[in-house]
Amino acid sequence: MTLYIGREASKYIHGVAARGVHYLHQPGPTLQDLGFFLLPELGQDKAYISETVFMFVFLSFFLWTFHPFVVKVKKFYTVQIWCRVLAYLVVSQTLRIFTFYSTQLPGPNYHCRPGSKLARLPEPDGVLEVLVINFPQGVIYGCGDLIFSSHMIFTLVFVLTYQKYGTRRCIKQFGWSIAIIQSLLIVASRKHYTVDVVVAWYTVNLVVFFVDKKLPELSGRTNGSSLILLPLSTKDKDKWTKEENHKLLNGNSVNPADRRPRSQSNGKNLEDVNINQVDTSMNSTP
Repeated sequence: MTLYIGREASKYIHGVAARGVHYLHQPGPTLQDLGFFLLPELGQDKAYISETVFMFVFLSFFLWTFHPFVVKVKKFYTVQIWCRVLAYLVVSQTLRIFTFYSTQLPGPNYHCRPGSKLARLPEPDGVLEVLVINFPQGVIYGCGDLIFSSHMIFTLVFVLTYQKYGTRRCIKQFGWSIAIIQSLLIVASRKHYTVDVVVAWYTVNLVVFFVDKKLPELSGRTNGSSLILLPLSTKDKDKWTKEENHKLLNGNSVNPADRRPRSQSNGKNLEDVNINQVDTSMNSTP
């Protein structure tokens, strides 16, 4: 439930931001673009192709994340996958909001060009009108939220997540192929400039890299270990490393569930007790 609320809140905030930038959109001539020069224009009647590919990617990923409820062999936990996906999306969409508010480009899409009634929104009567998203028309016919592509954010997050947790190499290769095809279709449909797609490619990859560095993997439930949700401090890591090395030298296995600071005995740390024992033995030696 918490995951669902967080996902919907993120979508709503992004939707409000996209609607707000639509009020600022200034329609104008389409900018010079290398992708527009190299790729033939599909036309309005074929704009559905890129949306169909996107829905295929979304539904395929969604069904794959829930397959552990059907197949008994569990290679991952669905909640673990979606928590990580939500973190990727929140960071990426936040960066996207800052980016498209920084610079508004004239939209290349058909409904954003000069002469279209949807190119600009009438001045709102109040704040409430801005906060209420006109779904789905307000989402489909938005203008101004260009850099960088939201469709590519979702597509790359799904492909990168399967790259990490998936097991079939052929599906991984197919996923990257679909991501490339989706990029070309978005540009050919004139929904985004080429720069919007290019920025999405390296930004999402960097976001996934840094989120994985800061958000460690959740421990599995089979070994009885507790879930670690926050990054560890350097002090805790050093304590764990010393304890693991001590166990390995004694021939004992290292259990992730035992990764915790040493407990106290009668108000004294075990390390202090060991030091006192060493001092006593040295004093008793003639």
